[in-house]
Amino acid sequence: MVVLNRIYTRTGDKGDTALGDGSRVAKHSPRVAAYGTVDETNATLGLARLHAAGEMDARLAAIQNDLFDLGADLCRPEMDKDATAEYPPLRVTAAQVLRLEAEIDAMNAGLATLRSFILPGGSALAAHLHLCRTVSRRAERLAVELAVAEAVNPEVVRYLNRLSDWFFVAARVANDNGATDVLWVPGANR
Repeated sequence: MVVLNRIYTRTGDKGDTALGDGSRVAKHSPRVAAYGTVDETNATLGLARLHAAGEMDARLAAIQNDLFDLGADLCRPEMDKDATAEYPPLRVTAAQVLRLEAEIDAMNAGLATLRSFILPGGSALAAHLHLCRTVSRRAERLAVELAVAEAVNPEVVRYLNRLSDWFFVAARVANDNGATDVLWVPGANR
C-alpha cells in the first residue's frame, strides 16, 4: 500500500534518490534515467487519453497501469533477492507482454498493408500516440543500456519493445484505420 501524506521529503536535495529496496543512488544513474523515462512515457500517454474514448481509452488506461508496474520493477534492483524481500517486489510478467501482442494483432488485422513509412500526425490522438511511441522507444533504449550493466527483468525490455509497436498500430487505428495516415513521400521537397 502506498501512503503519500507528504510530497516533499528533502532527502534528494543533494542529488540522490532512494530505490525501491531502500538503497540510494544518484538521480542521474542509468536505473533512475530508465524508470524516469517510463514515467515520461506515462505522462505522454495521459495527454493521448484526452483524445481517446471507449475501448481505446480503456486499453490506454491499462497500459498506464502497466507502466507503473514497470517503473516499480525497474526501481527494485537485485532480482536475486526477490524471494527473501520483506515485501515481494512487483515484476512485469510475460502475460502483460502477451496481452500487448494480442491487442496489436487484433488492431492490425483491420488495417491495410503499409506501402510507405508514416509521418507522425493525422488525428490528435494519432499524433499523441506517435509521441508516446518515440518516448517509449527511448525508455526501451535506456532499459537495454541498464541491462548491460545491472540486472533487469527481461520482461521489462520485451514489454517496452512491444509497447512502441502497440502505439504505432494504435496511431493507425486512430487515423481512421489507416485511411488518414500521413504518408512519407521520399524526396518530396527537392
